[in-house]
Amino acid sequence: LTPFSASEDMRSSWQGKAGRSPLQALYESDQFEQSSLQAVHQQRREMLSNVCSRYTRKRRLLQPDDLRHLVVDDTHGLLYCYVPKVACTNWKRVMMVLTGQGKYQDPLGIPAHEAHVPSNLRTLSEYSVPEINYRLRSYLKFVFVREPFERLVSAYRNKFTLSYNTAFHKRYGTKIIRRHRQRPSDRALERGDDVRFEEFVYYLLDPRTQQEEPFNEHWERVHSLCHPCIIHYDVVGKYETLAEDANYILQLVGADTSVKFPSSSKTTRTTDDMTAQFFQDISPFYQRRLFNLYKMDYLLFNYSIPSYLRIR
Repeated sequence: LTPFSASEDMRSSWQGKAGRSPLQALYESDQFEQSSLQAVHQQRREMLSNVCSRYTRKRRLLQPDDLRHLVVDDTHGLLYCYVPKVACTNWKRVMMVLTGQGKYQDPLGIPAHEAHVPSNLRTLSEYSVPEINYRLRSYLKFVFVREPFERLVSAYRNKFTLSYNTAFHKRYGTKIIRRHRQRPSDRALERGDDVRFEEFVYYLLDPRTQQEEPFNEHWERVHSLCHPCIIHYDVVGKYETLAEDANYILQLVGADTSVKFPSSSKTTRTTDDMTAQFFQDISPFYQRRLFNLYKMDYLLFNYSIPSYLRIR
């Protein structure tokens, strides 16, 4: 597949017909009164645009492979870039309800593992270049983001501290322990199920890690998964305001009022306080290096440097 131009096609994707984005067209209609929520989303888009223009020197061409995280809903004209550890299971469930032609009624009725079966949802990378460009131009595009270190600790806890994630222990845990633990036991080398957070940090910062293969999507930076400086998102939702942002998007695309975003009842979710505890044992030197690794996500999505970091 030939790459498509990020400049003209992406610019027009933001502007839509007659130089207006789908969101702007909605703003100008009587459907929605100007609200504080609209102002918030306008502010987030402007922030994103400003940071992009400041830090991205040259525009590159998007390849279809860049679009594997963009889930398509052709019924409602919707593109969702999913980011693991940012309510993506529930968003995929909602997308299955929206695209399922009545097959699914209730997002929570869909088992979590079903939501991650690739054949249940189409991604933009599966379309032809003209079809891709059409959807980027005319569909409502959204992404959900989260405080980067909170997301990182959430990924670590989920993939390395739960006994059932044996695939991650074998695939990543054994390698991390082999490289970053002095005198590991034979058991640890074989099972990889007791990776310490500081070893995970060393693995992320090891130059060999990204030379060998891209980061796993659970700890890859949002800007590398969703390309927000090339694809102009109409809505940037935040994990911290998940319920209202999710309802806002469903309202914007005219989803059936029976479709509700599942409310979170998880008491185990990673919080700021919990994240701070994980960073207690990480030296300021490695805190600084890790922050630099995720710095673009902090800047693009307007997250401040966490107060628990000792890098000032």
